[in-house]
Amino acid sequence: MSRLHSVTLSHHYVAAVTGCSRTQVQTIVARHGLYGLAAQRPGPSPMQVPVTGRIEGRPWREFMDYEETPILVRHLATAAAIVILYSTGMRSQEARSLRSGCCPDPQPNPDGSKLRHLIRSHHYKNVRDSDGHHVSAGEKRAVPWVAITPVVNAIRVLERIVPKGELLFSSTHHDIVSQRRHHGALKRGTLDRRVENLVSWINQEATAQGLPGQRVPEDPHGNLGLSRLRRTLAWHIARQPGGLVALAIQYGHMRTALDARTSSGYGSRERRGFHGELDVETALAAATTAARLRDATAAGEKISGPAARRAIVGAASISSFEGDLTTPKAAAKFLARDGLVLFDNPDSFLICAFKWDTALCDPDPGATAPNQFACGNAVRTDSHAQAAREHADRLDAKAALVPQPLGDRFRRTAGRFRALADAHDSAAQSAEEAIA
Repeated sequence: MSRLHSVTLSHHYVAAVTGCSRTQVQTIVARHGLYGLAAQRPGPSPMQVPVTGRIEGRPWREFMDYEETPILVRHLATAAAIVILYSTGMRSQEARSLRSGCCPDPQPNPDGSKLRHLIRSHHYKNVRDSDGHHVSAGEKRAVPWVAITPVVNAIRVLERIVPKGELLFSSTHHDIVSQRRHHGALKRGTLDRRVENLVSWINQEATAQGLPGQRVPEDPHGNLGLSRLRRTLAWHIARQPGGLVALAIQYGHMRTALDARTSSGYGSRERRGFHGELDVETALAAATTAARLRDATAAGEKISGPAARRAIVGAASISSFEGDLTTPKAAAKFLARDGLVLFDNPDSFLICAFKWDTALCDPDPGATAPNQFACGNAVRTDSHAQAAREHADRLDAKAALVPQPLGDRFRRTAGRFRALADAHDSAAQSAEEAIA
C-alpha cells in the first residue's frame, strides 16, 4: 500500500484477509522483515467484494482496492451532497444540518397511490427570536422539501455511512482518510474543496477509462461553489410553464409568489426579493428564445402567425441586451418592452410575442409576461410545425393501444395538431417577407 507518498504494509488488510489479529500481523511482519519486502515489491490490496459498476459495458474496476476505498467513500459522499443541493434547492447550511431519518419512506394512500418523499429540515436565514436576535440553531422548516428519487437515493447512501440519528454530513464519520475526531457537520469550505477534488478525480478517471469526452470542463466563472447549485436549479424551474408557482412551493416562497412585486435580496422568506430574481430568470429565458428565433430564421426557417412581424423585430433587437440581464432592474426594463418579448412553449408548439392588450390569456394589469402559454400572440416556425406533426404521430401510435373511446380522443387531438402544422405551412413566410 502507499501512504503519504511512501510504501508500507497494511496491517488491517492483512489481518482481515488472514483472520489474524492486528497484533499477530505486526509480530510476524517485524519478525520476518516484511516492511522492507513490501517496499521492494509493492502491490494492491484487493477486497473480496463484487464489482457491479459498468462504464461502456465493462467493469469500471478489476477489483476494489482497500487503500482506495476511503477516497472513494469521500467522493461518494460529495456526489451525494451535490445531488441533494442541486435537486432540492437547499442552502448549504440547511443540507449540512440534515440528519439520518430526515426523509422517511411515505406510507401509501388507501387507494394504492404513492406519495412523494418529503425532507424535514431546519433553516437558518432570517431566523430571529422575539428580541430580534439571530437564532444560530435555526428552526424547523414549515414547508418540507419535496425529494425526487435521486435525492432519496443520495440520502440513503449517506445514512449507510453515518449512525442512525447522526448528521448526514458528520465531520467525525466523513473524515475517513485522516480519521480526526471533529464534531458537528462538515464546514462549507470543506465541502467546496471536496467538490473540486471530486471534479479532479472525475477528470482523471475519464482519462484513465479512455473517455476524454466525459471530463468536466473548466468553469469560466471559477470553482463550483455550493451556493451556485441553488441558483442553477431556480434557473431551470423558472423557465418552465407554471415555474413561478413550482419554484415558490419548493423554495418556501408562497407568500412572496402571491404578493405584490418588489425587489431586494435573493431567496428571502419575506415579501421582498423573489420577484426580482424571477424577473432575471424570465428575461434570460425570453432572451434565449429570441436568439434561437433569430438563428432559426437566419438559417432559412419560415415563420407564421399574427405576431410574426413583432417577433422578428423582437428577435433582431436582442443583441443590445446580451450580457446585460443579470440584475432585476435590467430584467424589468427588458420585460417592459410590450409586444417584443418572446416566450417559448414547446409543449404548445408556439412562441408567444407577448403584448398585454391583445393577449387572450387574461393577464393581470401591468403584466409583463403571459400567465399561461395558450396565448393569442402566437408565432410558429417550421420547427414548431414539425414538432407538432411528430407529436400527432405519437398520439396515433398511442391510440392503437388503448380502448376505443380514449383512442378516438387521441386521434382527434392528433388531427388538431396536424391542422395546426398545415396552417403554418400555408401561411409561413421568410423573415424578410414577414417584416416587409
